[in-house]
Amino acid sequence: MTQALNEVIEHVRARVAQDVNSDVRYVAEDVVAAYSHLRLTPDDVIEVTNFVNGFGPIQPLLDDPSVEEIWINEPNQIFIARNGKSQVINVALSSDQIRVIIERMLSTSGRRVDTSQPFVDATLPDGSRLHVVIPDITRSHWAVNIRKFVMGNKGLDELIDNSTITPAAAQFLTMCVSEGFNIVVSGATQAGKTTLMNALLNCADPMERIVTCEEVFELQLTSSDWIALQTRQPSLEGSGEIPLRKLIKEALRMRPSRLVIGEVRQEECLDLLIAMNAGMPSMCSLHANGAREALAKLCLLPMLAGSNVTSDFVVPTVASVVDVVVQIEMQPSGNRRVSQISTVSGRYEASMIEMHNVFALRDGLLESTGLSPEIPQRLRARMGSDASWV
Repeated sequence: MTQALNEVIEHVRARVAQDVNSDVRYVAEDVVAAYSHLRLTPDDVIEVTNFVNGFGPIQPLLDDPSVEEIWINEPNQIFIARNGKSQVINVALSSDQIRVIIERMLSTSGRRVDTSQPFVDATLPDGSRLHVVIPDITRSHWAVNIRKFVMGNKGLDELIDNSTITPAAAQFLTMCVSEGFNIVVSGATQAGKTTLMNALLNCADPMERIVTCEEVFELQLTSSDWIALQTRQPSLEGSGEIPLRKLIKEALRMRPSRLVIGEVRQEECLDLLIAMNAGMPSMCSLHANGAREALAKLCLLPMLAGSNVTSDFVVPTVASVVDVVVQIEMQPSGNRRVSQISTVSGRYEASMIEMHNVFALRDGLLESTGLSPEIPQRLRARMGSDASWV
């Protein structure tokens, strides 16, 4: 960026500061017109507007619906992902520009990043998730990841239309949600777990009171009786931190009809299992390569809570409280699809929990397996004898 353009940007900022209700684009056009000797172009007006009101050169990437993720390794190494494939882009920033952009991104979240807190997760106004790591945790430059909510707040009908799920599988999962089954949504990073959870939760009875607990706000429900909670960083003095385990305990005091954990990563899995075991309909997501691996992870994570938590408690608890596991994946083409839906029978042997595939991929298509899954009679009766998944 030229010194002349920097001068224009500072002039626009000064004008906007004098009148906070002014239209930044209008002010930018007015100031650029006053600097006619610089022969600035309409693209320069957009760049000035992005620097003053948006996130500088990153803003066009945030506005581009085809861009799924943006990450910065170094000021001159900026990458994006489209359709699941990464590519380097011809955009370069200075270290100071990166800091200014990140500080602006964090300004609306109430979170910070500094030497005492070198990691930060935050949600941008458009719902994108920001993750930043700074030196000396990184070698020399700020590492920035911006994961966009590319699939949006879609319903099951829209997921059917874009082939993420089949009508029969959607019907089955809708009934599972209606009956208050405990559902685990698993998959890899960027597979579409949050989008699928949104769609499933929006099938719930509108009179249900849903309480969601997340590290940062990502879920976007349409329910009128919905409370969203997120974790909090410690203060500069090291106090005031609110971890996910604390959120779960507080959520149970808020009279929820359904408890939702945005993503289970650590020992908070124990608190979730205890809530499920107490009869609280629940839903969560986690990273796993398949339904079987998801159950294995649910049996492992609670033991991070302490040495007194053993498999003798965890395995039978997981077997008895988890009802359905839904696996979603991202294909090489970048499309997301549900690849497996399994039910848990409640039986186990040693550390192996019995499960049945209700739907699985067959020749690349999600189809009913034709097996007789061990599903409570109340759900089978609700689905009807002609249900296509039976």
